[in-house]
Amino acid sequence: MIRVARVADVPALREIERAAGEPFRAIGLDVVADDDPPPAAVLAAYVVAGRAWVAQRSAGGTGDGGPLVGYLIADLVDGCAHVEQVSVLPSQRGRRIGEGLVEHLAGWARDRGLPALTLTTYRDVPWNGPYWARLGFRELIAPGPELRAIREHEAARGLDVWPRLAMRRELAGS
Repeated sequence: MIRVARVADVPALREIERAAGEPFRAIGLDVVADDDPPPAAVLAAYVVAGRAWVAQRSAGGTGDGGPLVGYLIADLVDGCAHVEQVSVLPSQRGRRIGEGLVEHLAGWARDRGLPALTLTTYRDVPWNGPYWARLGFRELIAPGPELRAIREHEAARGLDVWPRLAMRRELAGS
């Protein structure tokens, strides 16, 4: 089940982020694995702004109450809905949780008349660039000024140890 995140979810989001970074260690991207999750205040600001969603396992029935297994936070960047972060517990991989969160964001963006989703990612990490391409994202050769600023910030944080790129997915019906 996907729902709007609550401020009370913030500690769990930080734990999901820590766990989701660990697989990067196995491919030599310790810089990602060692990167701290967003501060609680930053995540809470996304929640308050209505731009944070969680994937939650049911507690044996329907409705919420089960553990959180993933989350997505979004920004508005160059007039598009930008996937700032989407993270899923490694134990939940292959269950299309990340895809469900992205599709939820796509619906949110369509409802607001936004033309596309954007994100930045590692080009060659299998659960990054190739994964996003399977979800309909294409490399963005000429990103707008806000997306360029995001890429510059990522480079300054040392995230460019492997090739990164900006991607965009057009939204039909926007």
